Amino acid sequence: MTKIQYKLKSEEYSEVEQLTADFQLMFKNARNFYKSDSEEYQAACKLWEVYLQTRNEFVQPGDGDEEDEEGDDMMANPGMSNEYEASGSNLKEVLEQLLEAIVSHTDPSGHLVSELFQKLPSKVQYPDYYAIIKEPIDLRTIAQRIQIGYYKSVNAMAKDVDLMTKNAKTYNEPGSQVFKDANSIKKVFIQRKTELEHAEPTKSSIRIRNRKSGQTDRFSGVSVALQYGSESEDDPVLSGSVCYDEGESEAESQSSSMEMSNPIFQLYEAVRGARNNQGQVFSEPFQQLPSRREYPDYYQQIKQPISLQQIRAKMKNGEYESVEQMDAELNLMFENAKRYNMPNSSIYKRAFRLQQIMQAKKRELLRKDEEDGDSILSSDAGSVKRKSHKKNVKKNRMKALYAAVSDAREAATNRRLCDLFMVKPSKKDYPDYYNVILEPMDLKTIEHKIKIERYATEEELMEDMKLMFRNARHYNEEGSQVYNDADVLEKILKDKRKELGPPPEEEDVGSPKLKLRKSGVSPKKSKYLTPLQQKLNELYDAVRNFTDRRGRRLSTIFLRLPSRSELPDYYATIKRPIDMERIRSHMVTGRYQDVEALFEDFALMFNNACIYNEPESLIYRDALVLHRVLLETRKQQERGDDSGPPAVGPLVRELIRNLFVSLMGHQDEEGRCYSDSLAEVSAVDPNAPETPALNFDIIRMNVERGLYRRLDVFQEHVFEVLEKARRLNRTDSEVFEDAVELQQFFIKIRDELCKNGEILLSTALNYTLKHLHNDVEQDKREKIPKEIEEDKQKMEEEEKQEKKKAEDLQKEAWQSESESQRVYSQNCSFENRTYNVGEFVYVEPSEPNLKPHIVCIERLWEDESGGKWLDGCWFYRPPETFHVATRKFLEKEVFKSDYYNKVSISNVLGKCMVIFVKDYFKMQPEGFRPEDVYVCESRYAARYKSFKKIKVWAMPDCPVKLVPREVPLPVVRVASMFAKPDLEKLAMSYAGTGNFIEKEREDVPMEMSATEPGCQYYEQLRFNKMWVKVGDFVYIQSHGLSKPRVARLEKLWVQNGTAFFFGPIFIHPEETEHEPTKMFYKREVFLSHREETLPMSCVIGKCTVSSFKDYLSNRPTEYPEEDVLLCECRYIETEKIMKKFKGLKRFSYSSKVVEDEVYYFRKLIVPQKEASPFLDKKIDELEVKLADMEDGDEDMEDIDEDEDTPTTPSLPQMQSSLTSDMDIMAYTPSQTTPKVKGLAKKEGAKRKINMSGYILFSSEVRAIIKARHPDYSFGELSRLVGTEWRNLEATKKAEYEERAARIVEQQERDRPFKQGSPRAGAMGAGINGMAGSSGQSNFIQQPGMFSPGQHAPPPYPGQGQPSHLQPTTPMFVAPPPKTQRVLHSEAYLKYIEGLNSESNTVSKWDQMLKAQRRDAHLTKEQESRLPAHWLKSKGAHTTMVDALWRLRDLMLRDSLNICQAYNL
Repeated sequence: MTKIQYKLKSEEYSEVEQLTADFQLMFKNARNFYKSDSEEYQAACKLWEVYLQTRNEFVQPGDGDEEDEEGDDMMANPGMSNEYEASGSNLKEVLEQLLEAIVSHTDPSGHLVSELFQKLPSKVQYPDYYAIIKEPIDLRTIAQRIQIGYYKSVNAMAKDVDLMTKNAKTYNEPGSQVFKDANSIKKVFIQRKTELEHAEPTKSSIRIRNRKSGQTDRFSGVSVALQYGSESEDDPVLSGSVCYDEGESEAESQSSSMEMSNPIFQLYEAVRGARNNQGQVFSEPFQQLPSRREYPDYYQQIKQPISLQQIRAKMKNGEYESVEQMDAELNLMFENAKRYNMPNSSIYKRAFRLQQIMQAKKRELLRKDEEDGDSILSSDAGSVKRKSHKKNVKKNRMKALYAAVSDAREAATNRRLCDLFMVKPSKKDYPDYYNVILEPMDLKTIEHKIKIERYATEEELMEDMKLMFRNARHYNEEGSQVYNDADVLEKILKDKRKELGPPPEEEDVGSPKLKLRKSGVSPKKSKYLTPLQQKLNELYDAVRNFTDRRGRRLSTIFLRLPSRSELPDYYATIKRPIDMERIRSHMVTGRYQDVEALFEDFALMFNNACIYNEPESLIYRDALVLHRVLLETRKQQERGDDSGPPAVGPLVRELIRNLFVSLMGHQDEEGRCYSDSLAEVSAVDPNAPETPALNFDIIRMNVERGLYRRLDVFQEHVFEVLEKARRLNRTDSEVFEDAVELQQFFIKIRDELCKNGEILLSTALNYTLKHLHNDVEQDKREKIPKEIEEDKQKMEEEEKQEKKKAEDLQKEAWQSESESQRVYSQNCSFENRTYNVGEFVYVEPSEPNLKPHIVCIERLWEDESGGKWLDGCWFYRPPETFHVATRKFLEKEVFKSDYYNKVSISNVLGKCMVIFVKDYFKMQPEGFRPEDVYVCESRYAARYKSFKKIKVWAMPDCPVKLVPREVPLPVVRVASMFAKPDLEKLAMSYAGTGNFIEKEREDVPMEMSATEPGCQYYEQLRFNKMWVKVGDFVYIQSHGLSKPRVARLEKLWVQNGTAFFFGPIFIHPEETEHEPTKMFYKREVFLSHREETLPMSCVIGKCTVSSFKDYLSNRPTEYPEEDVLLCECRYIETEKIMKKFKGLKRFSYSSKVVEDEVYYFRKLIVPQKEASPFLDKKIDELEVKLADMEDGDEDMEDIDEDEDTPTTPSLPQMQSSLTSDMDIMAYTPSQTTPKVKGLAKKEGAKRKINMSGYILFSSEVRAIIKARHPDYSFGELSRLVGTEWRNLEATKKAEYEERAARIVEQQERDRPFKQGSPRAGAMGAGINGMAGSSGQSNFIQQPGMFSPGQHAPPPYPGQGQPSHLQPTTPMFVAPPPKTQRVLHSEAYLKYIEGLNSESNTVSKWDQMLKAQRRDAHLTKEQESRLPAHWLKSKGAHTTMVDALWRLRDLMLRDSLNICQAYNL
């Protein structure tokens, strides 16, 4: 019986036959075991008969006989299967309905029972499932079999459903959720099958059959969804088809959303009703706005919050005039969700998926609009108003018809005729109604349809009304009240319709006027734009409309890609071509889900332009300028957005403040703050007076000033106060117990606020309740023996006092005689007043200036002389106790003392009342003034001057009745009368100063193998008032760089009193070689190949470098945001590339090292990228190079054909500024040197010589191309020039480079003669007429030389000039031109700048030859800058400096040997 009961509780029995079999087996076993004449045998037989009788009463005959011989479950029905075998379409419809009943069924809690049955478990995660279950099957398989017509009868499907549930119950434990779900599926299937068996398919009208066919389509959607499964394994919610959720009525769910006439409602329903294949609604998170209390930051980030509930309310009020407005509102909702949530979150994915569904639905509605004619999608304002008016008229007519039925009353009795038609009959009371009536209908459903505008025409309303009346007449007998009411109401409905007249005619869809309007008007653009659309448009317009100072629009060339016939090599070079037209089309179709996607496409377009075009071309320059415009526009957009990471420091201080407030406000059941008793703890520890003073007041001052930025420091201070309280007080004292309780509460709240390290990761979390319990037990083990000794001594003293009292009693024997003559009573009267035991009274004070004493009467008696006395416990007011000045008390609080004494009734002044703290704030005594009512919470021991909380109110029963207060009293605690007004100043004097309270640290040495003598390695070290540890990052001195480099301390040691570290060096983007269009994260650095040993003296500050994953998710709490750097790539200098790497090395520390606390963001931040530091510089260079071309094409029209002209008076800068498109043409360049008009006005200009082969080629070719294509824009001509240059042979390019070099050389020769006087700042003209400018540099610009920063070949020493032109300084000329551009090196520029007239060399080579190791004394900083990375190790030398000196000597010796050997 116990086993059967367990099976019943775990719902293991799905059928009565299973229960019968178990009872039969149990009784059979009993009859086999016991003898036939035994009581047990007789009882078994009798109980079996009782069971069979009971079963027959509850189970109808035949219910348990449906199981066939093959062991099938009770789900087979031969009659039903035969019925549907004849008609395949009807069978499929029934199977679809059975499957839909299983898939959509939910339990009372909303749990979808079929969720785990839709797909078989993973073979990887559950390999044992397939070892146990031999025939696995799921709902997806069943759906597939329905679709392909596998099942020939309902019985066949029943077998598979039975197999599926049996598999689940075999693999899972009884009582598990899957086990219960399997039973639920079985019951649902049987119930739905029974309903279909008893259904009467007759009397179905065409309308009913049409609705059934619509149902079949919906059920087929369920099967197809199950058949193809989920699109997202990670988030199964994010897949499915559009259907209705469970909250709709039966009538609503049976008609598809496509049948509704209102496209606005159709679009809304497509979003609201979208489900996945498991029946879960996509739009569930969007139904209502998030709680302001739980998500306050949502309303700070989202300026226009909106939900589906608000959209539906607006739709009902008719605020949406077009589908575009509905589309804009829904888009705003989705963009809000995507902005607040991370891209990998479920809500973000749901928003993205719903946007796709919405766009698809919108396109479908637009397509229908084009096919069907006029609709709300493509109507002008007038038509919208007309349609809105007609819609209101139609709705008002329907309301009038409904009101006529609902308000009809019987004339004689005033009975409302529609009462029985308002709702459908109860299935419990009228189960056969739903077998007889196939399509139930009621007035509530009709009213709901009118409200949501489900009726497209008035005829549909009339059909539902007539259906309702037909149902009533069909089910009820003729002549019954309901039957008669149906006739009367139907007649009232017809009369009302006649009264209203004919309905307004629907507008002719095919009218010529409408077609004309439709053909001439495009769909109206919505004036509502989502924030994302506004940002995208702003970025696009900023790029498209940007013009230079001449008014030229730079984006013209980027609007359309060149054709493949024009530039076939473009598509071979550029793998991902894109133009602004394609970007615009992506914006229109809603492809961009965030600003980053648009930004990436623009960056790709500009990068393509830079890759294909020459760096000196105008298109290249325009791409960079537009890229900068895009970045600046985005920066302006981000100014209003708080997209940066939150400030971690304030968040940590807020967490500490909340923790402290919770601790100080922690109360017991009576509202007493536990921290009040700790106010008695002294700030100065009497056992260690030299330690800093500390108590809760000092900690409070530090918290209010924000001096705690580490949780572990704050926790140490709090625990120090609590441990001091435990140490200075007895284990049974209130202070000790409160300290333990507060420490437990602190740990609990700390873990909740930090979420066990998910929000704030700190070593403070290592101290748990287990550690606290161990510490408390240790304290008790140490203190309790001492307290026992103290108690023994006190007991001995008390015994002595008692003996002394006994002796006194013997001397006063008369007293005992008189006591024996006392008459005790429960009450007594005195001066017309009655006093009872348990009451509280005022007793005359012993001194005149004191308040009356409060005494609780415990005994009353009358002595032999007739005097009346009372004896009881005395209660003390706070001023009558000894306590610290910081202690706080409840208002009207008194304390139960350990003092008992007798008092004459004549000294009683009146009655009062003392109530226990649990009742005081809620109850009040009857007949007492408020000033005579007191509260008691603790007892006071006068001997020990201590307070202890009362747990049980053990006082005599008081006859005073307590009644509830109208308004409960607030719990208010007041300061002691002994409180010192300067206590706050004292706390402030002990509190910390304005600086942060730092964690105490110490130098932590560590052992290293094979260390040098006098070298000590450290894990943590203090240097120049700065604590560093292994693994920290520091800024180091970097001469000549705009930003200091970053180094990591991987080794840390002190040698001969000097601290050193070793570690890798991180560089900034400006120290790498990259294209100007490349973008970097803010504060991004790159791991270089350099690993250096540097002295700690070069450290100028601390910072931290995070990996990309950590940068998005967390921050160390002690670093400001500007010192948090990001590194995700390693810079490979040899290949000039940036390559991602796995991550930085992690270190494990010993317990003495203080690790950083890390704060984790509640959601990942999105780091923004910024432009390359080379972008502005490169644009400025091109501006200088191409300055002349912007003056107009006329500067290039006058070309001198004379190749032999040796010089050109002046050649201004030519700009290959290209703005537009170009065409390809064959051209052979002429060997000419161009002359440009306007020489007179530019001869004296001090302009850098900027000439290259490409600029020279452009100046010659452009005029010819322009003559052939006069209609082409300047940018198009520039593109053709660039194409011609790329197609030019290498030898021809070399010729142009050589000619350009000659032009520059000749112009430099002629420039000094063209100058009438020395330039400002020059020393004067030399003998050859050349002048040097001391104001700018200490060298003279020579022929063949380009200005610094110019892209030109570097000059080499060698060829000289004619003697009459030779200056006093060394001469350099250009080398033979090369086919590619060679950049100046920084070293060469410095070499040129170092030349002067006094020396022919830059370096002092004679001194260098004489230099010796012993004469050179380097500082530590100079040593740190030596090229130690040249050598792998110092070898046999003492230091790396000695090794480098040896290398220098060997190289010098080899050089001299080579000179001597070859007689150089």
